[in-house]
Amino acid sequence: MSFTYAEVGATRERGFRAPPGFHHLHVRTRIGEGEEVFRRASEAVLTWEMHRAMGVGIDATSERAAPDVDVTVTLAGVIKAPCRVVWTVEEYRRAGWAYGTLAGHPECGEESFVVDRTGDGTVWLTISAFSRPAKWYARAAGPATRGLQHAYARRCGVVLRRLCGGYGED
Repeated sequence: MSFTYAEVGATRERGFRAPPGFHHLHVRTRIGEGEEVFRRASEAVLTWEMHRAMGVGIDATSERAAPDVDVTVTLAGVIKAPCRVVWTVEEYRRAGWAYGTLAGHPECGEESFVVDRTGDGTVWLTISAFSRPAKWYARAAGPATRGLQHAYARRCGVVLRRLCGGYGED
């Protein structure tokens, strides 16, 4: 199965611009501080734990994010969203991955989930994406679809913070 968009891997670049015709999403959430929080957050993101803790179904061809791993995200037990991991990063202060949409996904585009630890030790989750509706119901929902994407990204931060010890929990 092929990706449903041409700009595969675009989210890897910090500060990327959404391609023409796509909506941009960028949500950054403070998770906590220190090496242990960074390690815990990185593992939770790389092993799908954060997503599963959100209550979404994850069916992946690997227990850990890696390029070319196929992932089907199931929302509300009904909506199936097939994706493929396009890139991963595991560095001293940065870890995460991005997936791109495949045929059958309600949206068309790419989304990244990256944990980074800044020079002062603060740990952040950054979710960046570009997308546009692919299914009729995503188009019909219009701006509500983008609102749900933003809410989902914010919720990821809350859930990851809780998984890492509850720093500053909302």
